[in-house]
Amino acid sequence: MKELEKTTVDTPIGRLTLIASSEGLTHILFDGREPADEGLDGPVPTVVDNAILNAAASQLLEYFDGTRKEFDIPLDPSGTDFQVEAWMALADIPYGRTTTYADQAEAIGRPNAVRAVGSANGANPIPIVLPCHRVIGSNGSLTGYAGGVDLKRRLLDMERSQQTLPLA
Repeated sequence: MKELEKTTVDTPIGRLTLIASSEGLTHILFDGREPADEGLDGPVPTVVDNAILNAAASQLLEYFDGTRKEFDIPLDPSGTDFQVEAWMALADIPYGRTTTYADQAEAIGRPNAVRAVGSANGANPIPIVLPCHRVIGSNGSLTGYAGGVDLKRRLLDMERSQQTLPLA
């Protein structure tokens, strides 16, 4: 069992709980969620001096103020090989852009695994950093999101509004 530590960070979308192992960030929990809600056994101690958690908190705040478009913190998600492959592919979706579940399945070399990709995204333990909010339905609809579809819309709108436009 991995030793985990946590901290919280107040953001424009509410308080986020960040959890890390010694290897990297393992979870980002939306306001009101607890480690037990994510299937984590036992208490996760709160700390103030953890380099991974401090970097994650700082980078998330930079993301929300529009100065960070990509994250470069170590990640340590736990899941099946397929889930981890799907989750890591999320990091390749450019800031302010969207893709579809079908395109994500194609990107990982499993074009027939669209539903499995959707299921994996639904279990993404590190939302925002692994931006599953950027994945939409093939018809352009905003489908499910752990933080709710309204939050998904807010994140997409925030990213689009902070895009720098090319000079004409």
